[in-house]
Amino acid sequence: MSFHIVIPARYASGRLPGKPLREIAGKPMIAHVIDNALQSDAERIIVATDDARIMEASAGFPVECCMTSEQHNSGTERIHEVIEKFEIADETIIVNMQGDEPLMPGACLNQVGHALAQDSNAEMATLSTPAETVEELFDWNVIKLVRDHDDNAIYFSRAPIPWDREAFRESTPTLDDFSHFHRHIGLYAYRAGFVKQYIEWGSCALERIESLEQLRVLYHGRKIKVVTAMQVPGPGVNTEEELQRVEEILLADQ
Repeated sequence: MSFHIVIPARYASGRLPGKPLREIAGKPMIAHVIDNALQSDAERIIVATDDARIMEASAGFPVECCMTSEQHNSGTERIHEVIEKFEIADETIIVNMQGDEPLMPGACLNQVGHALAQDSNAEMATLSTPAETVEELFDWNVIKLVRDHDDNAIYFSRAPIPWDREAFRESTPTLDDFSHFHRHIGLYAYRAGFVKQYIEWGSCALERIESLEQLRVLYHGRKIKVVTAMQVPGPGVNTEEELQRVEEILLADQ
C-alpha cells in the first residue's frame, strides 16, 4: 500500500530560530530532509510550512508545498491542515517526517509507512531502536518506550522505563544488557481520517505532563505499532551544537 509524506517545517523555534533554512554542508536543512524523503517509496511528498522562505527553498524539488498557519502547536496539527486543504482521503497513510531530521533514511520512512499498512488494528506506527548507553536512559531528551508482546506501545516517557529496580539502585548504574531498553525514533505514520479524530480529542494530561503528543493516542485506548528500525537514523537538530554535529557527519560522508 502506498503512502504520502508530509514534512512539517515551521520557521519559529525557541532554541534555533529559522531552523529549516540553516545551512548544513552547503545547503539548507530542509533540502537535506527533502532529499531523504525522495529516497523513499512515497507517492506524494508535501512540505507544510508557515513561512514563504521555506516554501521558496523547497520549490526546486519535485514536491508540493502547503502554506499553513503559524498558530499550530505540533507537526500533527500542521498535517491536519494539509489534509483538510488537499482533501486527502481518510484511508490515506501519512508519514510525518519532521523538518529537523536531515539524517532520516528513506528506509525508515518506508518501514513505518508499510508497518501501518500491514496492521489494520493500529491507528499509528512508529520506530524504535535499542538503547546503547546508561546516559541515554537517563537523558530526558531521549524518549524511552515499552511495548507489549504484539509490538504495540504500552507507554512513552522521558524517564528510564522499564525501571530496573536492582540495577538502578546504584547512583551510577552500569548495565551489561540493554535489550529491554528501547529509545523512540520520532517518526510517525497514521491514516488521514485518524488525524482528524486525534485533533478533535484535544490534549490530555499525560501528554502535557511528559510533553509527548503520542501519549494522547494511548490515553484514548488506541494502538501504536512499534517496529524496530532496520537502519538507525542520525541525530536530529534542535540546537546549534546538534547542527554542527550533523554537518560533521554529512561532510564526512561526502
